[in-house]
Amino acid sequence: MNLPKGPDSLCFNKDEFMKDDFDVDKFVADCRKRVQLEEMRQDLEHYYRLLKTAMVELINKDYADFVNLSTNLVGMDKALNQLSVPLGQLREEVLSLRSSVNEVIQAIDTQLTKQDDIQKKKGCVLRLMQVVRSVEKIEKILHSQNAQDTTSLETSSPLVAGQILERIATEFNQLQFHAVQSKGMPLLDKVRPRIAGITAMLQQSLEGLLIQGLQTSNVAMVRHCLRTYATIDKTKDAETLVGQVLVKPYMEEVITEQFMKSSPNSLQMMYAKVLEFVPHHCRLLREVTGGTVSSDKADVVPGYDFLVNSVWPETIRGVEGRIPSLFNPGNPDVFYERYCISMDFVRKFERQCGSQASVKRLRAHPSYQSFHNKWNLPVYFQLRYKEIAGCLENATADGLKAAPVGSQYRLQVTEVLCSCVCRCWAERIYLPPLAHRFWKLTLQLFSRYATFLTEVLTKTSPSDTTKEAIRPLPSSASSTSSRTSQDADSESGGPTVLSTKQLVFIAADVDRLQEQIPEISNMVKERLQEIGFQNLALVSDALGDSKAALAGCIPTLNSRMTQNLTERSFRFLKNASEVPRLYRRTNKEVPTRASAYMDNALQPIHQLLTDSTNVVKLSIIHEWLRVALSDCTHRYFETISDVLNSVRKMEESLKRLKQARKTATTSTAGANSGPSDDSKIRLQLALDVEYLGEQIEKMGLQPSDITMFSALLDLVREARDLATAEQAGS
Repeated sequence: MNLPKGPDSLCFNKDEFMKDDFDVDKFVADCRKRVQLEEMRQDLEHYYRLLKTAMVELINKDYADFVNLSTNLVGMDKALNQLSVPLGQLREEVLSLRSSVNEVIQAIDTQLTKQDDIQKKKGCVLRLMQVVRSVEKIEKILHSQNAQDTTSLETSSPLVAGQILERIATEFNQLQFHAVQSKGMPLLDKVRPRIAGITAMLQQSLEGLLIQGLQTSNVAMVRHCLRTYATIDKTKDAETLVGQVLVKPYMEEVITEQFMKSSPNSLQMMYAKVLEFVPHHCRLLREVTGGTVSSDKADVVPGYDFLVNSVWPETIRGVEGRIPSLFNPGNPDVFYERYCISMDFVRKFERQCGSQASVKRLRAHPSYQSFHNKWNLPVYFQLRYKEIAGCLENATADGLKAAPVGSQYRLQVTEVLCSCVCRCWAERIYLPPLAHRFWKLTLQLFSRYATFLTEVLTKTSPSDTTKEAIRPLPSSASSTSSRTSQDADSESGGPTVLSTKQLVFIAADVDRLQEQIPEISNMVKERLQEIGFQNLALVSDALGDSKAALAGCIPTLNSRMTQNLTERSFRFLKNASEVPRLYRRTNKEVPTRASAYMDNALQPIHQLLTDSTNVVKLSIIHEWLRVALSDCTHRYFETISDVLNSVRKMEESLKRLKQARKTATTSTAGANSGPSDDSKIRLQLALDVEYLGEQIEKMGLQPSDITMFSALLDLVREARDLATAEQAGS
């Protein structure tokens, strides 16, 4: 329905009234957003008048039709009554016809059901007739053969007998098919004994002819027999027969415990004889079944694999049954040799298979899996694990024992570690099926070595090296004999104390071992590539973690080394506090050389240079020296500072005492002429520090590299200048 169009000035759209979801409140709210309520009311009244006018016009337009509507319907009921009678008759005729059609359809369905039943029964009868016909035909062939001069089928001509058996097998195959289709029929039960007799005779004749053909190397007879077996779907029986009659006697003769123990190479000889069986005794079968390259495709009998289903099962059955000691893992060396020889035999046997499909069937054969499972590889690995890991454990129990002469390592435990890792992947140890286990053992060996170093470096107390009593300073600071070096490596304490040489050896071995890891990685990757492993990045990452574990020991090692050097050197450097005692009121001469304690303090550092030269890298040695000398210098600075402060205080005290004595004589003043004791002390300390700087330069370092040394040098030079000024003033 179309509403009349209003003027454009209306504040609403006329189509809003025709919407199904028209809402008065919403309409009013929308209009109020545009105009006032008064204006909206005026627009609604105006449009109302338009609607009213349009409605009146519509009524006036169709008024005549409205008035004549009742007039036009006069007599309509009579017309409808006249139509009802013929419509009722038509309905009855349609219902009658429908009933007749349904009866015809039901009759047809009944006849079709009977026809289907007849067809099924006819099929059963035909199959039974075919069964009886096939039985009679086979029996007729057999009777015709028995009626001849020969008394049995086996004594006929081999070729003729093979052809006859092939005809019988073809008919027998049809007989079997129809017999299966007619299962449950009473007539079939009556014929079944005759079928069983035919089956027994056929199998017996086939077995006899096949054996005869193999013994006489009659290719035609063997081909006919194998085709007959394939026709009656008895290929497995033929393969089993060959295994029992042809393979088993040979294997019983070759595979014996006595033969294996007859000589050192008896196992290889035994496997060689087994492999000789295929070309010598299976040549005919392989030629007939297409197992050789020279086989004629037209005459090939498919469906057979005598190597997989006849030779291999009997061989493995003989090995597992008659030589059980072959799989004994008690002696790992013997086990390794036997396993490798046996796997080589398996590979050679696979190469004798005629195709890749034959190799796949061989590997999927239950006896193939059984043979591999007989080798108790986990036990073999456990024995090797005890050998290799036990060797490393024994080496760690010996501690930091020196390596043998000629070794590329300094410690025996490192030499043993490298040897153990190489043994994991060495010939006569490593087996490809155990690659994952030997790889895990390799990582465990590195981890155990890193743990051992961590324990050695952390569980031993570095303070044990300082338990030796401090030796008193010699009575003469300038005496040549006082410079006799003391044994810097003499260390008291228990067996847990680490010497400087041992720390040097640890650093050298760790550095050397980190350099060897890429070579070990290449060795492992070559082994893993042999078994088809491609994700070699995992190997590098894992060995990188092992290398990082070794590198994690370096900070502790450096700390132990520098702490050891610092403690052993400073126990002599702190003798600087005894210098005032040597010069005060002793009337000693002015010092001209460094104190003896300085040589003793530097002796451990010189010993380190001697022990580590050509053993570890020079950069590592210099870093040790730099850190140790920096620590010693820092503590030495504190000692010198305390001594100078003490001297200064003593000097000031003496000056105050001198000023208090007003009665001092001239002779007394004359006795005090020359350098004072305090000046000698300052001069001696300056000589000691300068000597330390000279020794630092001789070690290949710069004094500027040593923390606090410049401050120490400035301190003693200031004291020396003060002593010089006092001498000039006196």
